[in-house]
Amino acid sequence: DVELVESGGGLVQPGGSLRLSCAASGFTFDDYAIGWFRQAPGKEREVVSCISTGDGSTNYADSVKGRFTISSDNAENTVYLQMNSLTPDDTAVYYCAVANRDFDPVVVVSTCAIALQDYWGQGTQVTVSS
Repeated sequence: DVELVESGGGLVQPGGSLRLSCAASGFTFDDYAIGWFRQAPGKEREVVSCISTGDGSTNYADSVKGRFTISSDNAENTVYLQMNSLTPDDTAVYYCAVANRDFDPVVVVSTCAIALQDYWGQGTQVTVSS
């Protein structure tokens, strides 16, 4: 069975950093689109970033460009999200998801569309507050 487990969330002060991890199991990791998404209280789930584990192509939401970096370690079946210069607006539950393999991962990453994600992790809370 496909399983995604997020970790690394917590409480951090504005301007601080966190690194989230998404450990995947139950599928071959080498050519999938995997993304990070977040949902703040009272708001809809939104895209943060996506990566193709095959060619390494990435995509970022405008709100996190230049601050967040997504990467993958295919040997460890893990995708990371390095988050720097955090602000209170980044407070949310962060989820990782893997896209439906029927779609080309590079195409999925170009849109990072929530509707194309097949499996989701349970989420990890990130709170940015002084």
